[in-house]
Amino acid sequence: MVVLGMADVVIVGAGHGGAQAAIALRQNGFAGSITVIGREPELPYERPPLSKDYLAREKTFDRIMIRPAAFWADKQVDFMLGHEVVAVDPAAKTVTTDDGTIMAYGTLVWATGGDARRLTLDGHDLAGVHAVRTRDDADRLMGELDAGAKRAVVIGGGYIGLEAAAVLTKFGVHVTLLEALPRVLARVAGPVLSAFYEAEHRAHGVDLRTDVAVAALEGADGKVTGVRLVDGTVLPAQIVIVGIGIIPATVPLLAAGAEGGNGVAVDDLCRTSLADVYAIGDCAAHANTYADGAVIRLESVQNANDQATTVAKAITGNPVPYKAVPWFWSNQYDLRLQTVGLSIGFDATVTRGDPATRSFSVIYLKQGRVIALDCVNMVKDYVQGKKLVELGATIDPARLADTATPLKEMV
Repeated sequence: MVVLGMADVVIVGAGHGGAQAAIALRQNGFAGSITVIGREPELPYERPPLSKDYLAREKTFDRIMIRPAAFWADKQVDFMLGHEVVAVDPAAKTVTTDDGTIMAYGTLVWATGGDARRLTLDGHDLAGVHAVRTRDDADRLMGELDAGAKRAVVIGGGYIGLEAAAVLTKFGVHVTLLEALPRVLARVAGPVLSAFYEAEHRAHGVDLRTDVAVAALEGADGKVTGVRLVDGTVLPAQIVIVGIGIIPATVPLLAAGAEGGNGVAVDDLCRTSLADVYAIGDCAAHANTYADGAVIRLESVQNANDQATTVAKAITGNPVPYKAVPWFWSNQYDLRLQTVGLSIGFDATVTRGDPATRSFSVIYLKQGRVIALDCVNMVKDYVQGKKLVELGATIDPARLADTATPLKEMV
């Protein structure tokens, strides 16, 4: 059945970006109608805890809700949950959902994030193969742990894979982690940080292997039983977690004529090439100041929230270009990693402190400028280092390495 509805602002995606866009619109005085269309049945919730606190049972679902239901009602934000937008008509200014519902918009905000990248090899669709992208993903994984699964293989040595491996060890699960590249975190960090986390995971009992390629997943009765490597080795597995990145969820928007490829192209106000259509968060490809102007997608809560605020200000007539400093975090075991800036293209690093103490920072330089910091259990460096990144400060590496001198004194 086709039902035609209308909202002054339609937000597609009920994750961090979509939720923050609605919040920021009200904070900036927007009085028009707002409808958020979300693919999942839940009101907006935080995604990072899915591979950390939530999976570890340290936080219940109600504690990772971005706002309670009463908040959204009070702010007069309407939701269409359990619906996926499958088409956009920029001329008619409508979106169509998977059940045929048509919603007209005055302004459209595309905040769909991305879908977990899946394996394409034999056995990828067996039961027991998981991503950790949604509440349902995490709940199904937790159910298998409750049912007694004790052997897991994690494919992918990025943050999701490492965080999941750390949680699984807490439940007494034997974990093998496989990374195709020569080191974990190779795409986002330097060798010092990679070596540190590899050693930490091995010390906690994880069988961590780099430079390995998976040939197929093996199963019996539709359930995964093992992971076969290209060298013929078969690793027994009751659970397989796949953490190999995401694919931006942009098909309907690109099909409607929006410019883009790996994400939807946006300008510094997060406007797409389509009139009255914005895009934010993981799916938005933008020229980033802290990547020397390169067009990138940033997969972080910070980026989603800050771009949402940029859009809200633009819609309410107070445009402020997006140029926020990127930051990220990861919790593994008793280690808190905080990153500020982007280490893309670094040509030198400075290690501040001793990794053996499990409290240190890696400072990334490019042509002498400070472009990023990875801070492990070093909150002060993280807080104070942000200014060095903002300024692109040029500081003597020996001074940066001197832990007796606070970073704030180097500005």
